[in-house]
Amino acid sequence: MATTNEPVLKQPLKLACVQLASGADKAANLAHAREKVVEAAAAGAKLVVLPECFNSPYGCDFFPSYAETLLPGPPSKEQSPSYHALSAMAAETRTFLVGGSIPEADPDPATNKYYNTSLIFGPDGALLASHRKVHLFDIDIPGQITFRESDVLFPGNKVTIVDLPGYGRIAVAICYDVRFPELATIAARRGCFALVYPGAFNTTTGPLHWRLQGQARAMDNQLYVALCSPARDTKQSYHAYGHTLIVDPMAQVLVEADETENIVTATLDGEKIATTRRNIPLSTQRRFDVYPDVNAGKISFEEPNPPK
Repeated sequence: MATTNEPVLKQPLKLACVQLASGADKAANLAHAREKVVEAAAAGAKLVVLPECFNSPYGCDFFPSYAETLLPGPPSKEQSPSYHALSAMAAETRTFLVGGSIPEADPDPATNKYYNTSLIFGPDGALLASHRKVHLFDIDIPGQITFRESDVLFPGNKVTIVDLPGYGRIAVAICYDVRFPELATIAARRGCFALVYPGAFNTTTGPLHWRLQGQARAMDNQLYVALCSPARDTKQSYHAYGHTLIVDPMAQVLVEADETENIVTATLDGEKIATTRRNIPLSTQRRFDVYPDVNAGKISFEEPNPPK
């Protein structure tokens, strides 16, 4: 965890998470996402988050057909309409935009490689960073749900930390990544003020773990956490849990949606982080003579051929 006296969040920041209802029509999804990003910005949000697979239905059957080629970058509009739509949304609204995630295709079709990729844009429409989902969602709960992203997707290979000029740093990861606290711990110790997870938990694991994971990452790292889900559509084969939420550094849920389309907002305050860490001083109480510091090990912050 950052131990400098510099605040990790330099000024208050209004965050909006868009719990978007998406369907089979990609162009319609992109247009609808723009409407909601504009709505969030009009209400004062400076950081807007879209959900996982916001431009398509979620599922292994859909990843290849909706995938876009992001390399070589920047891609053309024909290669990646979603990239250009997100860039335009950020520039139009003058916001930082975490573009949920989209299915990404390797430029060489022979590789048959696909990724689950988040694109993060700045207020000028420039790409700030990208995150390919590191931990693929492979689970089997007999009689309830079986899902194997690794049947179609390849994993990313890095921790993603994004500088938001004027505010500070956030970390971005995707859905199943939230179950692996190492990413969050590294981000906190590298000075992030928030962890942002576009995600699509399901109606089996969602009621059990969605809110719990958000609160756990916030409590352990004493920072803000945002979990942004798609709205639930029972006509689709995969039923997203919804319940987009924002958690504060004391692990209090500030706001939580139900399962329907909605925009949830909260103002993030650096003083809340500072007070939490001052009152419960975990950063000075850790015992690295007893156990290792995950932030001191070999960490990958870059990977070959990221989107540009």
